[in-house]
This record gives sequence, C-alpha cells and structure tokens, in this order.
Amino acid sequence: MSRNSPENLLLYLTPEDEESVREVFSALAERGFPLQRQRPHITVTFAPTMDQTVVDLARDVLPPLIPAVFRRAGTVVFGTKSKQTVAWMLETTDELETAARQVSAANPDGRGPRWTPHLTMGLRLPRAMVPEYLRALDEISGPEHKEFLATTAAWWRPKLEQLEVF
Repeated sequence: MSRNSPENLLLYLTPEDEESVREVFSALAERGFPLQRQRPHITVTFAPTMDQTVVDLARDVLPPLIPAVFRRAGTVVFGTKSKQTVAWMLETTDELETAARQVSAANPDGRGPRWTPHLTMGLRLPRAMVPEYLRALDEISGPEHKEFLATTAAWWRPKLEQLEVF
C-alpha cells in the first residue's frame, strides 16, 4: 500500500498463503497484466486516520479469533467507473464475521456494520481489461487457492510506515 493509502485494520495470511497469492500475481503479470504489488491481506476496516477506540476494540476482539480459516466463495468486481478492482470473495467463521462487523460499525469513517471479506487480486484495473483478467485469473487459480489461513491481526499506518501487530 502506498503512503497515501488510508489507515487499515487488517488480517494477514500465513507466509505460505501470501506466497501462493503472489505467485498468482506473477502469473498474471507474465500474461501482460499489471503487476500487483500489494501485500495480500484481508481488510477489516479503514479510515484516513483510524480512531483509537476502533483500534482498541480490534485489539480486543480480533486476536482471540485468530488463526482463522477463509474459504474462497467466488470472484467479485468492485467499482463502477473506469478503474475496477477484482477480488476473491471470502467466507469465514460466524464469530470472526461478527467481530469484524462490530469493528467496522465502531469506525466513524467506515461503512457501518458491513464487512465484505475479500482478497484483492487486481487493484484499480482499467474497466476494459477486467473480463480478460477474470478469465486469466480463473485459468491460473488452482485448488491451493480455495482456502487461506489468517494468522495475524494488525493496524497499518502507511503515512508513518508503522505496522502494529495485535
């Protein structure tokens, strides 16, 4: 994430799962698509500057639910303008879903009690590229990309380049 990105409360995958996702990024780049440089993660909520009460809540409710298994439930496209994001939609335990929604609801800059767990596979892609990107992503993804393990909850502050692991 760039230094201009908002602050995020995130879940990070095991090193093996991160590497598996990065291999997909590389395979897509080999086919001529933009290289994805982001560290694979699952966002709980974000804000220009995260309210400390939201961070404290996340610090309390997320770690007891980690590690957590996420299962790929499909592929989605976010965005309605000239740039779109392709992501793998994920499902997890009811307990983690409830906790993440609680954290999201506490964020005054958030989207209320909504949480859409996903792994971004193509960030800010030109809209015309998305159909071919989806086809390539389907061809590249294998059974090793059906389940992921999140092992770390953290607060990422890009402007300060500071990561606090809970």
